[in-house]
Amino acid sequence: MSDNNIILRIYRRKDREVMEVKLLNVMMFASLSLKDLGEFTLYASEKDMQEAIIHQPILLEEGFRPISAERPVDPGFIDILGIDKNGVLTVVEIKRIKASKESVLQLKKYIDVIQVDKNRNVRAILVAPEFSKGVHELLLSFGFEYKILSPQKCAEVIKKKNGKQITEFFK
Repeated sequence: MSDNNIILRIYRRKDREVMEVKLLNVMMFASLSLKDLGEFTLYASEKDMQEAIIHQPILLEEGFRPISAERPVDPGFIDILGIDKNGVLTVVEIKRIKASKESVLQLKKYIDVIQVDKNRNVRAILVAPEFSKGVHELLLSFGFEYKILSPQKCAEVIKKKNGKQITEFFK
């Protein structure tokens, strides 16, 4: 307190910064003991969703067989490359949050690299818990598909997978 004013000093040690706030007119002062009871839950990352689909391919669709994950291609990494029940090469792009038009364009780049032979049929599936406005139309315009899959569902699969006893593998 200085000259009937309250001065607050906030120190940030890492960057050696000091912020000073001078309160000129104090109407009320209260000292409270606040508790943050909010919770943050990250059910599953994109990597976890990928692992869940590889472990339990039926999450994507019946008869899907993953053949590789994080397949490097010129514009990035294909999340999952697999074969569907009809033997069609399938590129899967996973988003753990709402998929945007940029997600569709990212998938398009992967398809352009993979589908060098125009006579070979290649499927593209965008997997996400929800989709932004206009994404469905853009997917359809490219002939791509989508699958709604929640990170929570994938977290359940991972939890069950990681929770198995070693004796379960001998049955």
